[in-house]
Amino acid sequence: MSSSSVAPPAKPPMRDALVAAAFRLFLERGYEQTTVDDIVALAGVGRRSFFRYFPSKEDVVFPDHEGCLADMTAFLAAGDPECEPVRRVCDAARLVLRMYAENPTFSVQRYRLTKQVPGLRAYELSVVWRYERALAEYLRGRYAGRPDGTLRADVVAAAVVAAHNNALRSWLHSDGRIDADETVGHALGYVQAAFGTTVAGPAAGRASAALFGGPAEHPDDVVVLVSRRDAPLWRVVQEIETAFGRA
Repeated sequence: MSSSSVAPPAKPPMRDALVAAAFRLFLERGYEQTTVDDIVALAGVGRRSFFRYFPSKEDVVFPDHEGCLADMTAFLAAGDPECEPVRRVCDAARLVLRMYAENPTFSVQRYRLTKQVPGLRAYELSVVWRYERALAEYLRGRYAGRPDGTLRADVVAAAVVAAHNNALRSWLHSDGRIDADETVGHALGYVQAAFGTTVAGPAAGRASAALFGGPAEHPDDVVVLVSRRDAPLWRVVQEIETAFGRA
C-alpha cells in the first residue's frame, strides 16, 4: 500500500478541540489572560461554536462533570431497592474518581489550574455541591419514614463527598501515580464502616455513635467540636472525622 493512500488522522470532535485549545492557552498565558476569542481562534472555530458547547469560560475547565453527574444519577436510580444504601452511594462516588482517572494528565493540569484561580475553586465547589445533592436525594428516598431520615441522608452524603475528595486530592497530589481505585476504596471503606448497616472498627464505632446515638467504645470520652454556623455540612463532617482521628 502506498503512503498516499493512508488516510490522515481524524480530527478530534469540536468539543474536544475547544478543551485542548483552552488548556494549551491556560498553560501558556494563564487563565485570566486567556479569552474566549483566543480559544476559538486557536481551535479554528467561531464564538457561536464555543457557546454551543460551553456556557462560559469556566465550563470549559470542567467539560466532563455534566455527563458524570447524569451517569451518577442514573446509576442511583437503577439500584435494587434492597441494596445497602450507603454502599450504593459509595459506588456512585467511584464513578467520579473513575472519570478523573481516565485522563490523568488532564485531571492533574486542571487541579493545578484550579488551585491558582479563586474563581475556578468557587466553581468547583458548586459542582461538588451538585454531586452531594444527588447523593442526598437518593438517600432521603431510601431513609424516608425513618427517624431523622433526612438528617442521616444529608450527613452520609456529605461524608461520602468528603471521603471521595480526600482520596481524589491524594491521587492528584501524586500526579496520578498512585492507585486510584485503592485510594478511593480505602476512603469510602471508612464511610461504609461508619454509616453502613454493619459498623466495624473502633473509629467507625465512635463516629457512628456520636452522630446517630448508641454506645461508643469509650463512653467516657467526650469530643467537643466548634464550627461556624454557616459552615457547609461536608466541612462539619470532615472536622468530625479529624476530631475522632485525634481522639
